[in-house]
Amino acid sequence: MESLPPTVQDIVVEHLKEYIRKYKITVTVSPDGKLEIPAEIESQLKAGDKYTVTVIEDSIIFQKMKAGFDWEEWRRRIDSLPPDPNPMTIEEICEVVRQVRREKQSERESQL
Repeated sequence: MESLPPTVQDIVVEHLKEYIRKYKITVTVSPDGKLEIPAEIESQLKAGDKYTVTVIEDSIIFQKMKAGFDWEEWRRRIDSLPPDPNPMTIEEICEVVRQVRREKQSERESQL
């Protein structure tokens, strides 16, 4: 597992917690904070796969990500964040949208 990038390791940890919850498999945490995963679980994980990770009370749930954007997962992640200390005003958001539209229009015109 150490050969995977840290972000993938985090996702794997979450997936494993769900697997553990479903199948009552025991894993331990090493003194350096790494999960020691049974071979039968680790063999099911593939490098490059992406998982969504959900923490619920004492459970961690791994779900392999589907192709496309998952609005429900996005909303869960947004809801779990602390409030933005410097939220943008409606005017600032509108200006960002206008700028993106100008850039897209410029790209379209340069392709003609």
